[in-house]
Amino acid sequence: MAKRRKEKSFSSFLNNPIDFTLLITILLLLSLGLIMVLSASSPSALAQSGDSYSYFSKQLIFAILGIVAMLFISKIDYRFYQKFYKQAWWIALILLALVLVAGREVNGAKRWIYVTETLSIQPSELVKLLMIIFYAGILMRNRDELGLYKKGFIKHMCLLAPIIGLLLLEPHFSASVVIIGICAVMMIMGGCKFWHFIATGSVVGVPAIVALILLEPYRLKRVITFLNPWQDATGDGWQVIQSLYAIRFSEGCLEQD
Repeated sequence: MAKRRKEKSFSSFLNNPIDFTLLITILLLLSLGLIMVLSASSPSALAQSGDSYSYFSKQLIFAILGIVAMLFISKIDYRFYQKFYKQAWWIALILLALVLVAGREVNGAKRWIYVTETLSIQPSELVKLLMIIFYAGILMRNRDELGLYKKGFIKHMCLLAPIIGLLLLEPHFSASVVIIGICAVMMIMGGCKFWHFIATGSVVGVPAIVALILLEPYRLKRVITFLNPWQDATGDGWQVIQSLYAIRFSEGCLEQD
């Protein structure tokens, strides 16, 4: 009887309906990304290898593999991940520590682990998923304490501190900001009070971000370039200016319509 019930449950889960809104959105974004890769890389690909589609073909293969992996993973019951949320934190910590030990330095940063000369992985991308799994599990376990400042806010932010510390050592500032944002939203949705983030962020978070920007000249240069890209229109400000042109062009097209 138990075996039949298990088989029935597993079979019904495999036959779960597909969220076509989410699926179509993912496929549209993926298609747009591939078009942008082809548009941006075809001249350099032609000059380097004689094939305008060399970079595009590589991205297309990874896109197809990603879709296959997505369909496979979508069939895994989300409750399965809850069993391993503690291990997810340790795996994230080990991966980021491994980057600092075995990662290859490129342009002053260690963010990638090269398996071969052509195959590499960026652990910070996997860490994003691992932290979602970890915080989903830990917030569910401690949901009755989330409204408290020390046991809810401070405790769970401290669990994030070692992960962010290792990311900053790479350094990978953008990934740190993304992971903090993801975990903060999960904590607020889980029951942490929004004013805890505002108060602590104003006193600790903002000064820390300002210090991190000022300590690294390239970060400060990026901020200055973003605020005034015209001071180096053909250099660092080029991409920002082209983005402004694109926005202005799209506004003109909408006005004509």
